[in-house]
Amino acid sequence: MILREIRAYLRRRGSASLADIALHFDSEPEALRGMLELWMRKGKVRRQMATASCGSSCNRCQTIEMEIYSWADPPSDSASVLSSRCSRA
Repeated sequence: MILREIRAYLRRRGSASLADIALHFDSEPEALRGMLELWMRKGKVRRQMATASCGSSCNRCQTIEMEIYSWADPPSDSASVLSSRCSRA
């Protein structure tokens, strides 16, 4: 299933532009954007723009190159245990 493949791809890479994801999966960016939005609604993927000023001055960047998606794994159990121990000290 492509949703699982997107998850694996983003976990492996950390983050990727919509253009990179579309190229990797040989799919239309709009179709992938819909799948990524599903992961975002579940809180698993974050979207950000490359920079606030990118694309505003020269207008050479395509939107799909500026949209960056990253997998948002929750902290591991060991990390949350460690942080709860530190807050008690």
